[in-house]
Amino acid sequence: MPVDFRLGPTEAGTRTAAAGFAQHVLKPARAEYMKHEHHHERFQATQPAYAAGVKGGLLKGQISPAHGGAAGSLVEAAVMVEECYAVEPSAALTIFATGLGLTPLNIAAKPEHAEFLAPFLSGEGAPLASLVFSEPGGVANALEKGAPGFQTTARREGDEWVIRGEKMWACNCAGWDFKGCDLACVVCRDVTDTPDPDSDPKDHVMIILVTRADLDRNGAGAFEVIRHISTPGHTSVSGPHVRYTNVRVPAKNVLCPPGQGAQVVYGSFDLSAVLVGAMAVGLMRAAFDAALAFAKRDSRNGAVPLLERQAFADLLSGIKMQTEASRALVWKAAHAMEKGPGEYDARRELALAAKIYCSDAAVKACTDAINAVGITAYDLGQPFAELLNNAMVLPIFDGGNVGIRRRHMQQLMLSPNYDAWAATFGPSDSNK
Repeated sequence: MPVDFRLGPTEAGTRTAAAGFAQHVLKPARAEYMKHEHHHERFQATQPAYAAGVKGGLLKGQISPAHGGAAGSLVEAAVMVEECYAVEPSAALTIFATGLGLTPLNIAAKPEHAEFLAPFLSGEGAPLASLVFSEPGGVANALEKGAPGFQTTARREGDEWVIRGEKMWACNCAGWDFKGCDLACVVCRDVTDTPDPDSDPKDHVMIILVTRADLDRNGAGAFEVIRHISTPGHTSVSGPHVRYTNVRVPAKNVLCPPGQGAQVVYGSFDLSAVLVGAMAVGLMRAAFDAALAFAKRDSRNGAVPLLERQAFADLLSGIKMQTEASRALVWKAAHAMEKGPGEYDARRELALAAKIYCSDAAVKACTDAINAVGITAYDLGQPFAELLNNAMVLPIFDGGNVGIRRRHMQQLMLSPNYDAWAATFGPSDSNK
């Protein structure tokens, strides 16, 4: 089978549409949200741009056709993410965070869960979804044997589940008015029965769907924002510290019962790992384009444009090569995740590699662009500082590279059946 990196008609159409949306909707959105001082106000100011994306099919396009959506391949999703991130990362992340919030349903939803997806298939309004996973104390070690586990708990009481605990960093979880989003996939620990101290912590992890209607029915104080978080980059994104206090939801809201939640959560993050790689490529591309344009028009009062200076060209060519290599890895990982070859763990390793390699490369690329441009890059009127601020989070969110993603790669390599190159060449003879 020949290797062909040319975009087909579908992928090319996705790229054209995404580029147009980024230029005509996302880019102007930044000018609007930057009129506000506080992050949570900036987030609210992006609602019209988000609604335009909903109307244009961006939410339906992140839902599997098996559930009534119009999602294409993971390669198409990566192409779309790159185009948006190359123009306006912050407003784009709110849209893609809803996609992450819907991913557990793409993986695990049954026909009886159709009502939860309906608002996101309508093409109307500005419904927000969130995968509510991280906690104030961190979750990197929550599934170790003997660890206390997730501190957000769920207890079965009759035909209801009662959720209690605090979450943090979950994009969109508070909704536009900070009283709760339209749909939250809340990852929690079942404490209905006293657990066996020798049991596997994964056996108690579950996912419960919490709608805005559920929160409203529970009344004031059931859900609250403890603190809005300000960050150096992605300054219009909302991922606050929130608290659930005895939130009661019907048993039908269980998406993944105890014992099935962890697999679906990490499966969701395997898919998002590829898209974080695409985010990194978009930022690297923007850094290269901005530095190249600067080098062509500026000489630093010398006799020739900066591009003719070897030191500048060396840094710039390095950014370009890293961008091309990262995009190739992202596309390969996206293709492999859906079409192979190799067993799931082999394909998953490529997704992890795309997240780690590309996010680290994006930080270096933005730093190299700043070093090449020099002191002018320190001016907020230039794009370089914002690009670096946006890049800085990529290695530490969506599963930190050190605390989670590299450890997952280590676990794969420790497996007795580890087949290093199966996702490229297919299973080796010893593993067939």
